[in-house]
Amino acid sequence: MSLLVVGLSHRSAPVSVLERASLSTDSQIKLLQDSLAAEPATEAAVLATCNRIELYADVDKFHAGVAELSTLLAQHSGVGLDELTPYLYVHYEDRAVHHLFSVACGLDSMVVGEGQILGQIKDALALGQELHTAGRLLNDLFQQALRVGKRAHSETGIDRAGQSLVTFGLEQLAAGAAVEAWAKDKRALVIGAGSMSSLAAATLARAGVEEIVIANRTAPRAERLAQILTEPGGTGVRARAVTMGAVPGELTRADIVVSCTGATGLVLAADTVEAALTGRTAPLALLDLAMPRDIDAGAHRLGGIRFVDIESLAEASADAPMAADVELVRTIVSDEVAAFGAAQRAAHITPTVVALRAMAADVVSTEVARLEGRLPDLDEKQRAEITRTVRRVVDKLLHAPTVRVKQLASEPGGAGYADALRELFDLDPQTVAAVSRADLNDTDGVGRGRV
Repeated sequence: MSLLVVGLSHRSAPVSVLERASLSTDSQIKLLQDSLAAEPATEAAVLATCNRIELYADVDKFHAGVAELSTLLAQHSGVGLDELTPYLYVHYEDRAVHHLFSVACGLDSMVVGEGQILGQIKDALALGQELHTAGRLLNDLFQQALRVGKRAHSETGIDRAGQSLVTFGLEQLAAGAAVEAWAKDKRALVIGAGSMSSLAAATLARAGVEEIVIANRTAPRAERLAQILTEPGGTGVRARAVTMGAVPGELTRADIVVSCTGATGLVLAADTVEAALTGRTAPLALLDLAMPRDIDAGAHRLGGIRFVDIESLAEASADAPMAADVELVRTIVSDEVAAFGAAQRAAHITPTVVALRAMAADVVSTEVARLEGRLPDLDEKQRAEITRTVRRVVDKLLHAPTVRVKQLASEPGGAGYADALRELFDLDPQTVAAVSRADLNDTDGVGRGRV
């Protein structure tokens, strides 16, 4: 395993840099394709959220891998390499595994303990599988990260330490009041119909808003979200879909606006917000969860609004209390990293063990055939008994060494046992490689869709 991650997040870079370095879905696809085309990488996956961009890869050369992945991140994010480099972090092998597992548990989130990151990790894996850029290592890694994250949430109280960005943002808008009391009977405008916007709409519905208006560039998605909110067994809130062209008019009637689109430019200009304030007596609450931002930062200067965006959430979360359960989650992460490393090291030697047993089987077949030539008078029963006996002898001789070598290989520093086994038994490297390829193809086929 030569796992490498290069990335930047709210912990390493200011929001202004993260905003400019955000990746659209098309950019993520091209980044993955170019990563695989680069010489050091054989697998790649990208985790892109509103406050992090991370490129994971299986590389055969560390320094060349760091240089190549950093260059590709700069190229596809649109931020120059010289400007981006000071904000990049690099994790390798077990440290890279530890990082992703920590991310999956919400330990590295802007709001510690939030669970939405699990859905984003799932999406990252699904994209890598769809594009065939995630092979055995990244399939195993991301699927295990999802299991570790779920374990952390089910076995500890990490959920008490934090919430989703949506909930945290609404709490900031409520300014100390209970969100349910603050939002009750208000009208909400949600701009966007993706996962974050859907979460915002559901959260607002549960908080007791009177009406939710969904605006999206793709009308069917907005209509579908509105339908989900109003259908029997749903939230029971009144909801409807509108076009993006209707946003300025809806803005004049809304009390709460949550915007999270994938647009590369502004969705709400400051003058549009200012026009919506004309004649209002109640304040307008704006929550911008997009990266890059959807709402003009100039809206901060307008009177009659309360404006919360990713930057102000980052500042507020710095003072958020940590739950005691965070330490329990850190212990889970450490244990899972050790288990994952042991499993990967053990899997590394499996093709060599399989090749050894295949070679032994060939030797048995050759010697039995030679014996049949020398003793042609053997009947079928005698021949079968001799064959079984020789096979039992070989199996018993190989059993203890192969079991022990798998145990040793799973320990730290055990990577050299596969090489020693190949050398001692003069195994053909091409045979071992063929076993590895067949095993990888089987695993890859099973792994797809098993998110």
